[in-house]
Amino acid sequence: MSVGPTKKKIIVREYQLEMGTIQVYDDYMVSVFDEGVTLTLEKAYQIIGISEIHFREKNFGFISLRKNSYAIDPTIYSYLKELDNLKAFAIVSVKEIDMHNFKIEKMFYKKPMKFFIEYNNALKWVKRRIRTAP
Repeated sequence: MSVGPTKKKIIVREYQLEMGTIQVYDDYMVSVFDEGVTLTLEKAYQIIGISEIHFREKNFGFISLRKNSYAIDPTIYSYLKELDNLKAFAIVSVKEIDMHNFKIEKMFYKKPMKFFIEYNNALKWVKRRIRTAP
């Protein structure tokens, strides 16, 4: 096991969408959605499309970095759970309302999903889930 500094994560591609930013890394994606956006199924299809471009043949994770407040149509999760190669879904926020919303969102998404206060902990969990996924 390495004890030295971790290597810098390189963004493979960054997408500026009307709802916010999606950063694609080697085996995971990070979203930062804009303040006040409503994430609808139509907008989620853009993200699903990005995942199909970059992760068609390999497992990946998704980190939702909740810096801003926005609304999510929970039916999105029934489509996301159909992505067999999406092995980890992490939400990162320090806001109590996001913690409460997570409990509701988790009811709609029956695959591995976890809430984190610190981004690095979320990233470690996502990487571990991808490595150990069948």
